[in-house]
Amino acid sequence: MITIRKSQDRGHAEHGWLNSYHSFSFADYYNPQWMGFRSLRVINEDFVAAAQGFGSHPHKDMEIITYVLSGQLKHKDSMGNEGLINPGEVQKMSAGIGVVHSEFNASSKEEVHLLQIWITPDTKGLKPAYEQNLLSVDQKNSLVPFPVSIHQDAKLFRGRTTKGHELEHKLNKDRGAWLQMISGSLSINTVSLEAGDAAVIEKETILKFTSTKDSEFLLFDLM
Repeated sequence: MITIRKSQDRGHAEHGWLNSYHSFSFADYYNPQWMGFRSLRVINEDFVAAAQGFGSHPHKDMEIITYVLSGQLKHKDSMGNEGLINPGEVQKMSAGIGVVHSEFNASSKEEVHLLQIWITPDTKGLKPAYEQNLLSVDQKNSLVPFPVSIHQDAKLFRGRTTKGHELEHKLNKDRGAWLQMISGSLSINTVSLEAGDAAVIEKETILKFTSTKDSEFLLFDLM
């Protein structure tokens, strides 16, 4: 069974410095039908204006993953980590018992475009931890695992496909999947998706992706 979450149906917040789209209930956007999916709690697509960002704020007991699509994000946290997150890089913070961090657009001229993802960990009260790694820049027509570890039985992949190409992913019968489109268009088991759309996938064992345009997407394989 595949349920489509259309891009235009997402929550939306426009703060001037931040233009954000919420797949699930977040901040002032509340939709009881969309509180998360399995351990996946947040997917926000954020456009942050030049020289703007999120000031220092705390998190606790959450796996927080940031994937930068364009621009540069400047990161700083209470664990002593500080630096830039570049396009194609994945950052992961295990907030654990508590961490304070800030994220700012490093450019004074260009906006930064990113996805922020929260996954509920399988254990509370962990020691905070940080990872940052680059996804393969040139690898296309494949599902590439996110190069970070998370405290949850969840597999994260980035897919990049060229027009007309097909990919396949096997899903165990007791697992579900969430597909988040970033760009392009494709079909999953004949169900069509466009940029910004998402698909909730349950009780499917074979996922077949066929691109109708060059596409990029994220796939979450979840217990």
